[in-house]
Amino acid sequence: MRDGLNPTRLVLPHDAESVARYTRTLDYVRHRFPDDADRLAEKVAAGEVVDGRGRPVDPTTPYEPRGFVFLYRDPPVEPEVPFEVRVLHRDRDLLVVDKPHFLATIPRGSYVARSVLVRLRRDLDLPDLSPAHRLDRVTAGVLLLTLRPQVRGAYQELFARREVRKTYEAVAPFDPALDVPATVCSRIVKRRGVMRAEEVDGEPNAESRVDVIEADATRGLARYRLEPHSGKTHQLRLHMARLGVPILHDNFYPEPYDVAPDDYTRPLQLVSRSLAFVDPLTGRERRFETDRTLAAW
Repeated sequence: MRDGLNPTRLVLPHDAESVARYTRTLDYVRHRFPDDADRLAEKVAAGEVVDGRGRPVDPTTPYEPRGFVFLYRDPPVEPEVPFEVRVLHRDRDLLVVDKPHFLATIPRGSYVARSVLVRLRRDLDLPDLSPAHRLDRVTAGVLLLTLRPQVRGAYQELFARREVRKTYEAVAPFDPALDVPATVCSRIVKRRGVMRAEEVDGEPNAESRVDVIEADATRGLARYRLEPHSGKTHQLRLHMARLGVPILHDNFYPEPYDVAPDDYTRPLQLVSRSLAFVDPLTGRERRFETDRTLAAW
């Protein structure tokens, strides 16, 4: 790991066209990264491009179908996200943090070095750090990560089996006619390469409980408690929009609108307030909570 980032792993294709086209390993690597020719040459000269056995790749290394190549790519130039990650709890197995709005959980798309995972790996010198679950980039709040590979699966399985009690809070329009508490069920699909999720016909796979904590009729706003009983992408945002009270500053639902990547003035008014579960290693009840407030309230 370097600066919190794992090396990039390539698998050399084994289809007939690729095998006929490439005779040297570097031929394929150059094809994959045509804009990095100069830096790639520097990395090869420094012995930083290696095969699956850890041997340096040089200009004479033959092409090996299904073989592996590992190399460090230079992090992209990214917008600075001017918010800090606050540590709420740390022990031998877990790191629990309060993720700010606008910071991605894991490296993805335009946010690689500017992600919670990479930032904490680097700043806290935690190379084995891994998230047990994820929060959207625009959602703030409690995020649980594991410190050791040996325990990672146990905590990730808690979320997969829906055994973690998650509570969120949101600020959204106040509708006195809304019958709360309300349970919203629907089928949510997130298609690869499409930014927004959508609700489609079919058996429900997402369920959320929505209640009002307090309302401000003068301003026409309310603070809501949201309890998702599943973990579909954008679930709470979709379900609030479905009830006719979309979360404040949601630029995806119900209708999308553009926001500049470096515009941090109107964060989505949604926070992961708490996580609670029975610890799979100790059997103890555990609960982690943030005192973060939502600016619109």
